[in-house]
Amino acid sequence: MPITKGFRALVDEAMAQVTTYSVQEVRARLEDPKVQVVDIRDVRELSDGTVVGAYHAPRGMLEFWVDPASPYHKKIFADESKEFILFCGAGWRSALAAKALQDMGMTNVAHIDGGWAAWVKEGAPTETLEQHKARRPAKAG
Repeated sequence: MPITKGFRALVDEAMAQVTTYSVQEVRARLEDPKVQVVDIRDVRELSDGTVVGAYHAPRGMLEFWVDPASPYHKKIFADESKEFILFCGAGWRSALAAKALQDMGMTNVAHIDGGWAAWVKEGAPTETLEQHKARRPAKAG
């Protein structure tokens, strides 16, 4: 069966409907307690590090972790005072994920244009996986 709408069309549609921030915009807000950066990359992609202070929520589990009715819900996503800014490797998965969360009713979600690749290219702050694990609480919800 032929694909009638390719991934690029899906990404373009999502990009037109979600808030997209530049690396500079997010970098300027890293210390803001009302911002939570969320790394949606696969665990295998974390070997190169992550954004300082990011919460890791793999793309495959994101909707389940966000939904309070899900047995997999993570309390961090119930904080309506925060804006959740997603990123992936290049900004495609995060655009689709932000759109999915908006479709679920979240209004406090956005993503980073260019994702991890743009973040690293612009020299924005990163931390190793070891630093990330040492910083986060043992039982992050």
